[in-house]
Amino acid sequence: MKQQSLNFTDVEYMHRKKVTKREEFLASMDKMIPWDDWVNIIAPYYPSGKRGRPVRGIETMLRMYLMQNWFNLSDAAIEDTIYDSYAMRSFMHLDFSCEQVPDATTLLKFRHLLEKHNIGKKLFEDVKRRLEEKGMIMHGGTIVDATIINAPSSTKNKEGKRDPEMHQTKKGNQWYFGMKIHAGVDAGSGYVHIITATAANVSDINEAHKLIRDDDEVVYGDSGYGGLPKREEIKSDQDKSQIDYRINIKPSLRLTKSSFNGYNWEKSIEHRKSATRCKVEHIFLIVKRQFGYSKVVYRGIAKNFNRFYVLFASTNIVMCLRAKRSEEFALG
Repeated sequence: MKQQSLNFTDVEYMHRKKVTKREEFLASMDKMIPWDDWVNIIAPYYPSGKRGRPVRGIETMLRMYLMQNWFNLSDAAIEDTIYDSYAMRSFMHLDFSCEQVPDATTLLKFRHLLEKHNIGKKLFEDVKRRLEEKGMIMHGGTIVDATIINAPSSTKNKEGKRDPEMHQTKKGNQWYFGMKIHAGVDAGSGYVHIITATAANVSDINEAHKLIRDDDEVVYGDSGYGGLPKREEIKSDQDKSQIDYRINIKPSLRLTKSSFNGYNWEKSIEHRKSATRCKVEHIFLIVKRQFGYSKVVYRGIAKNFNRFYVLFASTNIVMCLRAKRSEEFALG
């Protein structure tokens, strides 16, 4: 991409004493993301621009699309925010003296192109490959878990119906309507290595076998996966049937009572399982809190699933930054 020249606004901002968290985050992600490789992933599906209106550069559109995901903004909102935010404009590498921010319609068409060709999954796999090549993902153990993503339950829309692909489920004493994201997380490093998406009423244990790798020797999960080793898809698989399943036991099913005065070995074992299993909560925390994606944005599971691939790819990069291994990853 053409190097952005300095203007009066850039000079003015260079003399500030404080750098905002948004600027720090965008600057870090700018250095981490392999832009050339990601552009090459999209290029075979991108319009040539020989017919119709001229197309914007792939990297420009990709930068805008990623920020839309990271800050959970609509197509129109991200366009307006880039005009308002110096940090975002700098991340876009835009010079307003000769070009403008792509409009919401252009971004919409770009997003539809990514969804049509499953580009989100390709970006997620590229990040995972880089982590594996650098030895940051430690094979041998997986943590399985799922989280509910809420969807609008109102029928006050054009069709007068709720999203037919979303369903309701009960968790504890509360009912939820939406979808589920099931994740397999590397037990050693905490990086996500696979995700699947279903309606909210699909049981966690039904998707568990899809989250386990062939070379896994141990699998961790909460009490919702209690019958996992007895499942037919596990018993019929030569590799998965040999895995050590360290699933937490419900407190009500523990043999040692809480009134026992001696050392409670059972409680200690369960605590150690939970200490490893809690790594999976970190990835959901980043997606739901830092990226603000606790509610679906689109109708249908497929569109949201493509966005989750991008979000979890970004989550792995954020975790790499937190682990102070950014330079090692960037050289991949």
